[in-house]
Amino acid sequence: MTFIADLHIHSKYSRATARNLDLEIIAGWAIKKGIDLVATGDFTHPKWFNELKEKLVSAEEGFFKLKDKKNSKIRFCLSVEISSIYKSEALDGSDPAQAKVRRVHNLIFLPSLEDAEKFNKKLGKIGNIKSDGRPILGLSSRALLEILLETAPDGFLIPAHIWTPHFSVLGAQSGFDSVEACFGDLTQYIFALETGLSADPPMCRRLSMLDRYSLVSNSDAHSPANLGREANIFSCNFNFSSMKKALMSGKGFEGTIEFFPEEGKYHLDGHRNCERSMTPHETIAADGLCPDCGRKVTIGVLHRVETLADRAEGMQCKNPKPFIRAVPLAEIVGEILKVGSKSKKVVKEYERLISEIAPEIEILTKTPIDKISEIAGESVAASISRMRRGKAKIFAGYDGEYGKISLLAQ
Repeated sequence: MTFIADLHIHSKYSRATARNLDLEIIAGWAIKKGIDLVATGDFTHPKWFNELKEKLVSAEEGFFKLKDKKNSKIRFCLSVEISSIYKSEALDGSDPAQAKVRRVHNLIFLPSLEDAEKFNKKLGKIGNIKSDGRPILGLSSRALLEILLETAPDGFLIPAHIWTPHFSVLGAQSGFDSVEACFGDLTQYIFALETGLSADPPMCRRLSMLDRYSLVSNSDAHSPANLGREANIFSCNFNFSSMKKALMSGKGFEGTIEFFPEEGKYHLDGHRNCERSMTPHETIAADGLCPDCGRKVTIGVLHRVETLADRAEGMQCKNPKPFIRAVPLAEIVGEILKVGSKSKKVVKEYERLISEIAPEIEILTKTPIDKISEIAGESVAASISRMRRGKAKIFAGYDGEYGKISLLAQ
């Protein structure tokens, strides 16, 4: 079975998230987007976990569905993002420097509510899991993985948005120079990495040390409308263990739907307060300082990839997984109507298009351009055609500022 999965989202109990991130709303938006499987996020939070137990029932092995029949076609898998903040040396012996503070985000996936309950009890003895859906723990990534393996060996861990400067396994500010340096002797249990919005597979594949990992992409949605802005395509049996095996072997994991990486908010280097973005070359020439204020700039994903890469730009591993670049439909419509993507005009047109044509991901990736033109108009059709051909005017993001993609005729 071919299915689309978004494996990293948050609930209403995480900081800086929409208050309407309920299971029913998430499922409704998954239908609009054309997503078959969506992560629950935040299962360590007691209130959210109670909602999961109350509203979900078992479906396929390791997957769940809502008791509410209206949205029961969508499947959920249990997930949580853990923020580990701790002091550590590199565990592979490669870093001669003294231990430094690491800030790494990891995604945990479990196949049952019973496993999640046991996992929650263990973490609850270590730190506070009640205050935030994405708990912050003084627990090393290796120790977190060890707890997972001891508590629920059928589950798995995926390092989240691996290049983000401040909170990731390879981040410029507080990460490591390799996955092995983070997880040490347990690295063998890591088989997939999340690229994040500011990177794409070709960037990651410039590092031969990442060749053995499946590269997943997810929305990291903090609001329902952002669901599926990045996602994964599987072709395997529709259950938890088959999905895990597909990620481990690469067989049955067919690739990803991706942002233009420049649209991510940490693609280039820069200093937001001075509205200054910089390429890696410009940053090096400026000794890492903002030309306007003299403070250190935030090193972006592109720069970090350049630092660690052992392949030239354009070089990749053998037989890389395919991927599709996509711009959210609301952004495309908003640019054409010259209003914000969340405006009433855009919302109304968005609802009409997914009702009369297809779910959003299908419109963006598969629907014939002639059909889009017939129902959505020539401007929308032309923009989607340019998007599919990679023809876009790009203003890259930096230092926490999202980039902008223009698909109008240049």
